[in-house]
Amino acid sequence: MPKSLVVIGGGAAGFFCALTAAKIHKDLRVTIVEKTNKLLSKVRISGGGRCNVTHAKFEIEEMIRNYPRGANFLKKAFHQFFTSDTIEWFETRGVKLKTESDGRMFPITDSSQTIIECLLREANQLGVNIMMNAEVKRVLLSGHIFELQFNDSRRTDSPLLPTDYRLSTADYVCIATGGYPKPAMFEWLRELGHAVENPVPSLFTFNTPSHPLTQLMGVSVPNAKIKIAGTKLIQQGPLLVTHWGLSGPAILKLSAWGARELAEKNWEFGIRVNWLPDFDEQSLNEKFQSLRSQYSAQKIYFKNPFGLPQRLWEFLLNASEISSEQNWADLPAKNKNRMISNLVSFEMQIKGKTTFKEEFVTAGGIRLSEIDANTMMSKKVRNIFFAGEVMDVDGVTGGFNFQHAWTTGFIAGKSIAEESLRFKV
Repeated sequence: MPKSLVVIGGGAAGFFCALTAAKIHKDLRVTIVEKTNKLLSKVRISGGGRCNVTHAKFEIEEMIRNYPRGANFLKKAFHQFFTSDTIEWFETRGVKLKTESDGRMFPITDSSQTIIECLLREANQLGVNIMMNAEVKRVLLSGHIFELQFNDSRRTDSPLLPTDYRLSTADYVCIATGGYPKPAMFEWLRELGHAVENPVPSLFTFNTPSHPLTQLMGVSVPNAKIKIAGTKLIQQGPLLVTHWGLSGPAILKLSAWGARELAEKNWEFGIRVNWLPDFDEQSLNEKFQSLRSQYSAQKIYFKNPFGLPQRLWEFLLNASEISSEQNWADLPAKNKNRMISNLVSFEMQIKGKTTFKEEFVTAGGIRLSEIDANTMMSKKVRNIFFAGEVMDVDGVTGGFNFQHAWTTGFIAGKSIAEESLRFKV
């Protein structure tokens, strides 16, 4: 009788596990179980609907610097399936990727649907079964077979699944559910004997309720430096002002690296923004001296020498009590010093966060010491495997979380297929 694999979770990691296992072991009966009525939902919304497939980094040591948690675990895993393998996997299936200036990689169609259709087409060709609207509540080991218990709302009317198919047992199980936001949601995995690092949000934006800066919503600065007061947390990169506060890659990276520390602060903390990261107070003061000579008779409002967005420039001038009639030559020292401070150390209070919907990631999950990085098999329960964000691994924004999903999904699928082939009759 053919062996069976159940992959719990119809996301990127789950699909890659299922497709890899089915391709290597043709007789393995593979089923993806998805609790919702949507497959690959994060793939669909990632990158504004374009799908940030991976990131153009081709050295493992360089790549792992982008994972606040799980870097050493992935250092081993990336030797089996890495960025170049992801690119080749999709290109051999007709999906070419392109690299943008910041290193992010997208399908040349700029549509996540291209990736989704590729994965679904592959699943169909390999005979992978898909069960939707089916949430697994418990996995029990009965001898050498796993019994899966579903909630009462399980339906088998998916057009991708034969109506007479009923799933209750499996020889191998891969858990690729994605991250859970609440500790209680991991209880069914704790029942298998696994320890869980408590989940906290990662990749979120900063709220600044009622701060006047939010009147500049839509203004973006290509390069700013943000430091969280009283910590060593600092990031530099593009910054976006929103109607609720601050967003953009610099903020999202800061939220990832500071996920646990910021959660302990209940997401209330001070920050300092350097809008001109090439300067500090001393060097900017020297620059101001030369600007006073160079633009002496010109109005400061209308001569923005640093290339900042005009609305931001005027905001910072107002915050420094510099009038629209003030020229460079007659700028009082008090206002000059205040302007320098606002340019390189603008203070703000953060009170709360907003989930960045497209890139929502949870820090925390199954403790990595309980998973074999070479196979993704549980060290606690034989033939249970893990892939993707359900593990305590998370990356910054930019395609790194998807590369983690492809890599761990591939390794789990390969390991399951090879294990099952050993027992092929």
